[in-house]
Amino acid sequence: MADSRSEGIALEAPKHEKRPRDSILVQESKDELTDLPSEAKRNSSSRFKVHRVSIAEPCEDEDDSAPPQQHYRYSIDSGSERILDSPHGTFSFSPSDTYRTHSYDTSNLKTFGGNTHEAIPHLDHYRNLLSTTAALKSRPTLQELHEGKLPTDDEQKNKVAAPLLPDEERGGKEVTTASSSAPQAATKFGWIKGVLVRCLLNIWGVMLFLRLSWVVGQAGIGLSTVVILLAAVVTTITTLSMSAICTNGEVKGGGAYYLISRSLGPEFGGAIGIVFSIANAVAIAMYVVGFAETVRDLLKANNALLIDEVNDIRIIGVITITLLLGIAIIGMEWEARAQLILLGILLISMSAYIIGTFIAPNNDNFSKGYTGYRVDVFKENFLPDFRNEEFFSVFSIFFPAATGILAGANISGDLKDAQVSIPKGTLLAIAISSVVYILCAWSLGACIVRDASGAIFYAAVNATIDGDMTLYNSTAEDGIKKVPFVTMSLMRNCTLGEDGACKYGLQHDFQVMERIAIFGPLVTAGIFSATLSSALASLVSAPKVFQAVCKDRIFPGIHVLAKGAGKGDNPRRLYFLAYFIGIAFICIGELNAIAPIISNFFLMSYALINYSCFDASLANSPGWRPAFQFYSMWVSLLGAILCIAVMFIIKWWTALLTFAVIASLYIYVHHRKPDVNWGSSTQAHVYKSALQSTLKLIAVEDHIKNFRPQVLLLSGLPSSRPALVDFASSFTRNSSLMMCCNVIVDPNVDSLKVQRTKEEYSWLQRRKIKCFYAPIVAPDFRLGVQAFMQTCGIGKLRPNTMVIGFKNRWRQGEPKEVEDYFNTIHDGFDMQFGVGILRVKEGFQCDPNFVDPPRKEIEEEPPEEGLPITICLENDLIEPAPQRYDDDDIEEPKTPERRPSIFDSTLLQGMDDIIATPDVIHESIVKPDNFSEETLKMMNRFNEKQKKGTIDVWWLFDDGGLTLLIPYLISLESNWNKNKLRVFTAGTKKGELDREQRQLATLLSKFRIECKDMTVIPDVGKIPRREKRQEFDSLLEGFILDEEKGETKEKYPWKTTRDQLKLLKDKTNRHIRLRELLLQHSSEASLIVMTLPMPRKGTCSSGLYMAWIDTLTRDLPPILLLRGNQKSVLTFYS
Repeated sequence: MADSRSEGIALEAPKHEKRPRDSILVQESKDELTDLPSEAKRNSSSRFKVHRVSIAEPCEDEDDSAPPQQHYRYSIDSGSERILDSPHGTFSFSPSDTYRTHSYDTSNLKTFGGNTHEAIPHLDHYRNLLSTTAALKSRPTLQELHEGKLPTDDEQKNKVAAPLLPDEERGGKEVTTASSSAPQAATKFGWIKGVLVRCLLNIWGVMLFLRLSWVVGQAGIGLSTVVILLAAVVTTITTLSMSAICTNGEVKGGGAYYLISRSLGPEFGGAIGIVFSIANAVAIAMYVVGFAETVRDLLKANNALLIDEVNDIRIIGVITITLLLGIAIIGMEWEARAQLILLGILLISMSAYIIGTFIAPNNDNFSKGYTGYRVDVFKENFLPDFRNEEFFSVFSIFFPAATGILAGANISGDLKDAQVSIPKGTLLAIAISSVVYILCAWSLGACIVRDASGAIFYAAVNATIDGDMTLYNSTAEDGIKKVPFVTMSLMRNCTLGEDGACKYGLQHDFQVMERIAIFGPLVTAGIFSATLSSALASLVSAPKVFQAVCKDRIFPGIHVLAKGAGKGDNPRRLYFLAYFIGIAFICIGELNAIAPIISNFFLMSYALINYSCFDASLANSPGWRPAFQFYSMWVSLLGAILCIAVMFIIKWWTALLTFAVIASLYIYVHHRKPDVNWGSSTQAHVYKSALQSTLKLIAVEDHIKNFRPQVLLLSGLPSSRPALVDFASSFTRNSSLMMCCNVIVDPNVDSLKVQRTKEEYSWLQRRKIKCFYAPIVAPDFRLGVQAFMQTCGIGKLRPNTMVIGFKNRWRQGEPKEVEDYFNTIHDGFDMQFGVGILRVKEGFQCDPNFVDPPRKEIEEEPPEEGLPITICLENDLIEPAPQRYDDDDIEEPKTPERRPSIFDSTLLQGMDDIIATPDVIHESIVKPDNFSEETLKMMNRFNEKQKKGTIDVWWLFDDGGLTLLIPYLISLESNWNKNKLRVFTAGTKKGELDREQRQLATLLSKFRIECKDMTVIPDVGKIPRREKRQEFDSLLEGFILDEEKGETKEKYPWKTTRDQLKLLKDKTNRHIRLRELLLQHSSEASLIVMTLPMPRKGTCSSGLYMAWIDTLTRDLPPILLLRGNQKSVLTFYS
């Protein structure tokens, strides 16, 4: 019994006090979470939480001799009534439960860890290795668990002590990590100070004090409420989408850039990161200029201008932004304190206005439109009164007031828990600010008229009479005084105003809130607070977002700006960059044309956040599991559409400009292809669309017109045979399936196989070859190819044509290899494949005879960050690559064999890098001098522009048209477009050559295949010359069965009997004759494509067949022997 429990989980040391054995240790109320650590208590309100984890007493019926720490049971319950009992513990999980924090003791893990090599779940096991500098705990590898493989010394050296073991359980030894010497942690903010305060300060901007009254005057109380609610709907939808994204995993610094880039990929993320950063930097200048203009107006009113109106704005603006820079550089904590002070001033100014609305107006305020709360004024102002405006133009002016919802998300890296703070703080800020805006709009509409003249009249009043005023005309001045008075009719009479027009009221006066406030300077202080807080928030947001962009290295050369300083990793270099951008625009002084562009940049960010949420939901990736559930993919799509619509409403030309800028940056990043992998929804869509298209393709009926040669290329490592891969790619590129297959005859190289797969795909990508690479481990070459032919592909995406390189050393190699090679061709025909054999004089195997550079040089120059590290591997750490039967395809004489190393394949990749992208592998290691000119020429034979010439097609037998279709497709490729087709065929009767040639021309014309020349060979059946026959006989030496010595066909299947030679004499003579004709007609061709001889089962040995092929292809230009599966691949019907 004790042994059966040894795999149980002991999560807490047993208590000495007794507890009931089967008690359910669950409490749901917060006041009963006494056993949880403080951090768990703090997060207990989260959607995912552990209510309580505790351990029951040891089971009393257990054997006392068993180790006591092996008999503990634990229970986790969140209130569910379903309890799963087992000998090891009691569990109850609900979908809302997860482990946010470690809320259990680990003092007994030593016993558990000693009984198994398994690792229990731990946070470090799922952490991104690049996200921390500390040493991480690692789970055992599959090989360690499955095969019992022990880690190497280097691996053991890099491992931290057993997972979850406390220091006291490790014998008091501390594990030294990078974090132990790290500086003091930076200040982190909660949802109030970090998000709510910042969002409120950005939303409550100068719009509240200076433009809201004008919005009410134009749109009326009713439509102004609609304007505010519409803006709130857009921002609320965006916040819901943002909440879903930021609760789908840990959020780091970067705000909107981080959310968009990790959702939609680096293209959209990089574009938004640059644009959003610039927009925030320019917004600094816009807010500072707003502050400077207010100060300038005060100076002007008091006749205290420094120089003039424009230069005063510049001077005040530069001084202000310098002070704000100082606050930002000091640290985020001081910036947060400044924001709290500014929020307090803003709340006081709003309170001053609200109190002022309940105080009866004096004559001056009354004459300027303030009447106090009146029902008739409310009714009058409820309906719109648009003057040179309409609803959407008014909305476009108000909406920038609502663009502050990202103020908290922009400092996501400085939040204690961004997943909780961003949704809670932003949504609450939208709700509070919207309510305040609506209340202010209704109060303005209820107590201020639209038009007021501002005129005040005076009446003569008898000073001795109390109560009602007595108005009379008198010249006597004793007892008479002038009293100002205003009536509603006089106030509304604009002809009585200055210059005969109304200059006050909702429609005309932007300072009405200051006039109404109980103390006007408090509203002025509120304007100062709103502008300075927004400027300070932008000054912090712009560098933080841009720092995240720089750290990701999406754009070249900007990562040097990302260097942080202090415990908060403050990007001081970027602070100064934003500072100088702000000064540049402050010196311009006129930002009215730039403000709409900034608003559109913000709106584009909102649109992409909404689209990110929609796209992630649409991709239906298993990794999309947001903790925030109050969102809908269709609502997010609606939000994205609304944001784009608002962009065009504000200014159509700025919207087009914004789209142009985003598109340009997107195209640049997409073309540059940064080396990042963030698991974006774009990647998920690629898989989903590929899966759906593949399933849809199953239902598509095959038709000759849609036939495509889908190639199974037996290439081995593609990087070791670039010419073979390039050739096959020349007729499949961008239009057909190609699979490069590598048969590894060694079952002990699984890890090397995986490693090479990644490297080979990298090589193919750099060489711009679009195909799949698939390695397989098999007992022998033939079985591996059989497995490929039966299983590779999916649905209709399956190869139908097998292409293999010619085995040049077939006479010197092992006979079994020749037999396997020959039988592979048989297997291809058995599987209804077309079969092609390509031969070039130089062969395909690349062996530059390059001596590995000294290891010291390699160690002194490590690879750049983020690049593959294979070039740094030492050769003696890599197992020799297993031999493959299709490796020895190099023309004789043989080159000395040498031990393969990881450098061989790396250098082949590097050679391509020198041609294509030299920044991938160090140029100091891979140089053209390392390769001979012949090797370079061989490697790029089919990857370069071919000289003007011909592609000779020897269409000897009708195989369905594949022998004609593939050279036609090759001729269309850009590297071969200077080569015209020449078609040769065999004549049947001497007297009908002209008719056969006309028939061939007609057939080619119907196939719409243009040929330079068509030739019917009349003497294919002619007896070949004696010397050619002798050459063929020399090839068969050692492959003829010697029955006199007791050799049998069963023992030597690759050898040919005398009877077979006699039986196949005519066919042999035909192949020798065809060689003569090839040398006569096609020795100068750029490429030859000829019908592959058909090996008849049971009548032709592998040795004889290889001699046929060798005879047809030796000492000729590149030649492809090809045969289809006798099914039509060409048609002349439409």
